This record gives sequence, structure tokens and C-alpha cells, in this order.
Amino acid sequence: MDLQQKLKLYYQMLLIRDFEETAEELYMAGKVWGTFHLYVGEEAVAVGACAALQPEDYITSTHRGHGHCIAKGADVKKMMAELMGKKTGYCLGLGGSMHIADLEKGNLGATGIVGSAIPIAVGAALGCKLQKNGRVVLCFFGDGAANTGAFHEAVNMAAIFKLPVVFMCENNMYAMSFSVKKAFAIADIAERAQGYGIPGVVANGNDVLEVYEITKEAVERARKGEGPTLIEAKTYRFKGHSKSDKNVYRSKEEIKEWMRRDPILLFEKHLLEEEKVDPQKLQEIKQKAEKEIEEAVAFAEASEELSIEEARRLVYAE
Repeated sequence: MDLQQKLKLYYQMLLIRDFEETAEELYMAGKVWGTFHLYVGEEAVAVGACAALQPEDYITSTHRGHGHCIAKGADVKKMMAELMGKKTGYCLGLGGSMHIADLEKGNLGATGIVGSAIPIAVGAALGCKLQKNGRVVLCFFGDGAANTGAFHEAVNMAAIFKLPVVFMCENNMYAMSFSVKKAFAIADIAERAQGYGIPGVVANGNDVLEVYEITKEAVERARKGEGPTLIEAKTYRFKGHSKSDKNVYRSKEEIKEWMRRDPILLFEKHLLEEEKVDPQKLQEIKQKAEKEIEEAVAFAEASEELSIEEARRLVYAE
């Protein structure tokens, strides 16, 4: 990966961070309703993994899906409009945070049901194999989803038929408030791969380049017809599970310890020390990301909402 590609990864990570922090501010200001699940702290996983894909490849997402969506090339204006319930949003403002999809970019959609996108990813991969179109499906899911029946059935099917799918488990250490230390009797979720006869790999989910390299190898393997890989990216969410989470199940010391491993700061250090990038260049990239999010908010605020008649027509069958 050359320097320009690395700077693109840096920009995408900043764009995700700025989008999430701005969305939280809008929520606090009463401009975004309902709830959503912030991706702050996990940016390296989505960006590193999606960088290993071709534009025509697919992803499936989760309830914590803003980062996946942006990393796959989504329009942040449409995303922000969707969060604010505007008709210029991806789902005309009717889907909200947990149901954004962008089929043109290969994002088959987010879902609020834990684990439900895993069999969808396998179905899409089966379709790719039958069509012989050479595409790969990258399936994002969390540690909690790895304990659902959908996970076991879908991974087993993918392994049997050697489907072109990469399973990306984002282990952020908690399924809502339940620690992985209590939820699993194994040290690494990637060990589950042994039961299906497929490779299982652990990645440092806060190292965007490591995530990229490991995912790249898995994608190449899938594209060659050698079947799926289970990747466990170990990372951490800096914010609560959702906006209603009071964070009483983990200590401030634990959060601070993980924040010292902030994936954006770690990558910034790499760019400055290893790539010798001018600090001013990084500052310009930061400003560019901030400006894009500011424009997204302005676009969303200026957009119209659906009329009651339009919303009724789209929600209810007549």
C-alpha cells in the first residue's frame, strides 16, 4: 500500500469519527430522534477491511453500521439526512440509523437484529458463486452475534460450499453490557473457525494496516474459490452501547486505557514517524473531513421531511 492509499485510510477514519461525534451532538440538541450506536474507537476495522475489497464487492452491516457505510464509500449527506428523518436520506428518512443501505456501493444494509446479517451475507455469497461474478462478501458482526444460532448455521453452510465470504467479527469486548470474558469459554472467538474447517485469524482491530493485510489475504482466498475465513478484530468502543447506556458496567480506567490505543492516533503516529508525512498535510486532511461533515449537516437541515401522506404510502400496504 502506497502513501496516497494510506492517507485515504486516514481521511476515512477521520470522516467516520467526525460523523459519529457530530451525530451525537445533533442528538443532544434534539435534532436526531430515537437512538443509535456509535462506532467511535472502532474506525480501523471498517476502514482497513473495506480497503481490501474491490468496488463491486459487497458488505453486510450491523446496528453499529455508520463506519461500515462510510468506509464502503457512502454519501455522508444522505446518511446525515437519514438520521435526521429527511426525504433526501438513503431510506427517505424512514429507516434511520440502523437500516441504511447503499446498493450502488455494494452495501447490502444494516440491521437492528443481532446476527441477522450473517445468513444474508452467506446468501449473497452463494448468489455470487452461482453467478460466477467473482465478487466477495464481507460480513461485519459483533462478538455478541457470534453466540447466536444464525452465526453457527451460516458459517457452517459457507464452509461446506466454500462460499466467497469473509466473516469479520468486531470484538469490542462487550455485547451491550455483557463482557466477552463471561460470554465465551475460549480466549479468541477466531478459534470457532476450527469447528468448521476454515481459517481463523485474530487481528489488532486498532491497527488499520494489520486489519487491511489480514482481510486482503482472506478476500483473495475467497475470490479464488477457497472458501471463507473468520477474522476476529479485537477493538473497543469508546462510547456506550447506545445513547441510553450509562456505562456502569465498565470502569473509567478501562476506557482510558483503551483510549490510549485510539486507532486514529496510532495511525497518525505511523504516518508521522514511519512515512515522514508533514504534520501540516495531516491537518489539511482533518479540515477536509470536518468540512465534509459540516456540509452534510447543512444538507440534512435544509432537506424536506416526508409528508404524512408519503410516509403512510411507503409504510403501509393498501
